[in-house]
Amino acid sequence: QVQLVESGGGLMQAGGSLRLSCAATGTIKATNTMGWYRQDPGKEREWVATVTDTGDTRYADSVKGRFTISSANAKNTVYLQMANLKPEDAAVYYCYSHFFSSAVDAWRHCWGQGTQVTVSS
Repeated sequence: QVQLVESGGGLMQAGGSLRLSCAATGTIKATNTMGWYRQDPGKEREWVATVTDTGDTRYADSVKGRFTISSANAKNTVYLQMANLKPEDAAVYYCYSHFFSSAVDAWRHCWGQGTQVTVSS
């Protein structure tokens, strides 16, 4: 079984910075991609950023230039450094992992439980 545990959310003033972390544990043989989505109440879940096992990164236009995604592959961990936060960045942030499970010998997708980010104006 694989679990993703996020940390680092909280309350920050607009213009400030926060760093989210997400660690995946369990029967992971290899990781293809990890990343982040976010969801505000009453809205659809929105993709934020992705990092691949080769280090390639992609960002949503809404966060490009302000957020930085990185990973520590050996630790199956992904980070999201958020700078110049805006009130519209407030949401529950969910990390995900697309990995090869050694338990079932197949690719699987897993989500974290979410961490709240609140931005005050």
